[in-house]
This record gives sequence, structure tokens and C-alpha cells, in this order.
Amino acid sequence: MSKLRPSAAEALSDVLEDGMTIAVGGFGLCGIPSDLIEVVRDSGVTGLTLVSNNMGVDGKGLGLLLENRQVAKVIASYVGENKLFAQQYLDKELEVEFSPQGTLSERMRAGGAGIAAFYTRAGVGTPVADGKPLAEFDGQTYVQERGIIADVALVHAHTADPAGNLVYRASARNFNPVVATCAKVTAVEVEHLSEEYLDPERIVTPGIYVDRLVLARPRIKDIEKRTVRPHATTPAD
Repeated sequence: MSKLRPSAAEALSDVLEDGMTIAVGGFGLCGIPSDLIEVVRDSGVTGLTLVSNNMGVDGKGLGLLLENRQVAKVIASYVGENKLFAQQYLDKELEVEFSPQGTLSERMRAGGAGIAAFYTRAGVGTPVADGKPLAEFDGQTYVQERGIIADVALVHAHTADPAGNLVYRASARNFNPVVATCAKVTAVEVEHLSEEYLDPERIVTPGIYVDRLVLARPRIKDIEKRTVRPHATTPAD
């Protein structure tokens, strides 16, 4: 496995620098590349622009980078459960570019596909569209959104094979596939390494997008929202 690195630190040792743009997979605390995020924290790089659906929660996930004052700008779909994120934004310590969730995903997909920009109706007539080109198609107004190309992508996957092909597990898939495609260098932490090539019909992210692979350290996965009542059972047919 030529893409395999012995540690997350080794996977990012020659790519991190001040002022870069990093796209990060995950949704809240689900499917986040925890090992790789901790390496970014420990590196001390600053002035970062982070592209992520949200910034996790206080003290966990991308919240670690906020606590360390390493982030200058965030491109996200919502503030979520992170109080520090909200406070830094309100205090004007942090620049935040809000993007509708589907638009954010498409901006990363477009960047990975070599599409410079696209038009969408999402955000028309709201501050999201301020300063952006508008166009009319079939009698409807659309706003132009730019594709996103990051310097580095941090991804969490469930299984990788010798070619770096990836599959994900359940909701931990979330933004990881589009994040994996939209950067100049993509680093992936994976829970399982398969010695055999994966079934092509199962592959979600082709290995051509993956530059570095690292086996994720075993850890207790944090839960952002706990179930407080049992799920209703479905009567058998």
C-alpha cells in the first residue's frame, strides 16, 4: 500500500502550513477524522480557512482548532452546537461564510469535478446571495455559487483497499465523499484496511482521489445527541 502512512502525523507532515484551506468530512461528531484533526491542532498552523458542514461541539472535533485560535474563516452551513464557534463569530474574531447545506455539498462536488461555478435557486432573495451574480432561467432567478478547491482534505472512512478505494459506514458517510474529491491533497483515516481489493460495486470513493491513508487509532466515539427514549417498534407484516 504505497499510500499508507504509519501515523496521522506522518500523513500530514509535509502539507500543513499557515493560511491554507482545509476541507473536513463529518456531520457534528459523526464520521469526523479525529486523528487528522488532532494533528492539525498539534502542528500549530494558524490563519486556516475550514470548509465543513459545521464545527462539531466545544472541545471535540473541529472545536479543538477553534479553542487553539487556529481558524480565521469557516465556510459552513450552520453554527450547530458549538458555543465557542458562535461566540467567536459574534465577537468578529472569526469570519463565517454561511452556505445552504445542499449548496455547500455541491460546491465541493463541483470543485472536485472541475466545475468552476454553477447556478442554484437556494439562497435567492437572502443574504446568501449578496454580491453574487444572478441569472434567470425559465423565468426563475438563480444565484451563482463557486466550486470549492481546498489545499487539503481530511476524511474518515470505514474501509480502504490496497488502491485506496473507500467505503463508508451508514450516516458516517455524510460529507466525506465530496470532501475527498475537492482538494489538492486528500488524507484519509480509515477504520479497516482490506488486503483484498473491494468489490467495484461497493466502492464510494475511487482510490484516484486518495493521496495518503492512515489506520485510525481505536477510540471511544463521542455521541453528540443521545437517544433518551426507546424507538417505537414496527409491527410485523
